[in-house]
Amino acid sequence: MLKVENLAVHYGVIQAIHDVSFEVNQGEIVSLIGANGAGKTTILRTISGLIRPSQGKVEFEGKAIEKAAPQKIVASGLSQVPEGRHVFPGLTVKENLEMGAFLRKDAGVKDDYEQVYQKFPVLKERLSQDASTLSGGEQQMLAMGRALMSKPKLLLLDEPSMGLAPIFIKEIFSIIQEIQQQGTTILLIEQNAKMALSIADRGYVLETGRIVLAGTGEELLASDEVRKAYLGG
Repeated sequence: MLKVENLAVHYGVIQAIHDVSFEVNQGEIVSLIGANGAGKTTILRTISGLIRPSQGKVEFEGKAIEKAAPQKIVASGLSQVPEGRHVFPGLTVKENLEMGAFLRKDAGVKDDYEQVYQKFPVLKERLSQDASTLSGGEQQMLAMGRALMSKPKLLLLDEPSMGLAPIFIKEIFSIIQEIQQQGTTILLIEQNAKMALSIADRGYVLETGRIVLAGTGEELLASDEVRKAYLGG
């Protein structure tokens, strides 16, 4: 479904991503793990069209998208939940969800609102509330619900557990699995390597802009190198 080949990204003279290649197959959860500054968010932003690569290809469902505008990429079925959630302050919960469906013209929008409310009941209770007044966990749910309203085939999740209490982390990861089971493919960027790999079909380890390990979620969890670097020994 998603194929990244020989990707390189520069910020001015600084190279952030070095010859990165990986793929995400339909129906999978694929996790990309690594320390802060490894380049995980840069890769997601490049896939989403927010950053232009200096080298390499990004294909989604067989079509090159590395030069496509972000809105065209969203319309094609690829949506991102950004790091830090970035809900729209000054807009209500309902208005934030409506922004997620902005590009849609199909008749299924109303039903998809109901599906979002089923996944995140707290959002239905707070439809008229300013999104910026929600708790961190509730804002993460809103950011995910907003992305789901674009009806993505592939959902990019950037650090969904960041800054959340353990009870919210467990709930968010349970919902991620539910989203996959309902047919949405997921590329998950996450510092909580143990949680990410425990639900991933496959994973990649990124260090200083390079992929250094790849395998199934189980294989990477059992790896001495991954355990020492990311799992506390």
